[in-house]
Amino acid sequence: MGLQERIEAAISDHIGKPARLSSTRASSGGCINNSRVVTLDDGSRFFVKTNSQSAALPGLFETEYLALQRLRAPGVIDVPEPVACDADFIIMYAFNPGSKAADWHEQTGCGLARLHQATCQDQFGFDQLNYIGTTAQPNDWHDNWVDFYREQRLGWQLQVFAAKTTADDQLLLLGERLLQQLDNIIGQVQEPAVLLHGDLWSGNAAANASGAPIIFDPASYYGQREAELGMMRLFGGFGPRCEAAYNEVWPLEPEADRRIALYRLYHELNHLNLFGSGYYSSCIDTLRGVL
Repeated sequence: MGLQERIEAAISDHIGKPARLSSTRASSGGCINNSRVVTLDDGSRFFVKTNSQSAALPGLFETEYLALQRLRAPGVIDVPEPVACDADFIIMYAFNPGSKAADWHEQTGCGLARLHQATCQDQFGFDQLNYIGTTAQPNDWHDNWVDFYREQRLGWQLQVFAAKTTADDQLLLLGERLLQQLDNIIGQVQEPAVLLHGDLWSGNAAANASGAPIIFDPASYYGQREAELGMMRLFGGFGPRCEAAYNEVWPLEPEADRRIALYRLYHELNHLNLFGSGYYSSCIDTLRGVL
């Protein structure tokens, strides 16, 4: 059975009647995937992502499907509804994009804070390994956030980078110093694990037809909530109005900015590993800034 026939069969199983694709068009939807919107004979529309490297990225779409389900469950911020997935594709209902409402930033901040409040739990991690871009993201369960962040996030990215450089690389030396100081920097905040989107930059958030925020393309795990803001600050797009609204619902702990810079570093290191030396200087600057 070809890919289109498998996609039609998956949609048919979900809607309970035969699904026949009448048209398809390319769409944006994550920089690593091939994305398109397909329309059935009855006019219903679905968003489909595939990836030519999926065989080398086991669980890529299964973990995204699970993350979308969990992000949707509290009903506090709009998330595309997943329909089906297998090793080669994920299908979700297509949404109609709209213009951002005047209070889109405030709605986003409030929605994220309520999502985090609604998903508190004791352990840090996720059900299985997933991906941040095409970089594997380990998610072994931990009871302690500092240990999780040291081993599964910063330490992991430094290991990936170490394979591409020499042992005396300045970044690795600074990174090792930072790993030894994590208890002093983030260990004083005792907060529960919450469900994070995990890759929330401006390209993974938009407005739905009513102008309200909708978030997608997650790399979810259960972590401390300040880690969400690390990626949100890396490329901008959310800003002080969003963070102020978040703080009205669930205020951040004192001295959050230093910790958020540390959480941004994880994504800077990932971009260094994915895209090369253009991110080296920013990683060095962040390391020096938090040490």
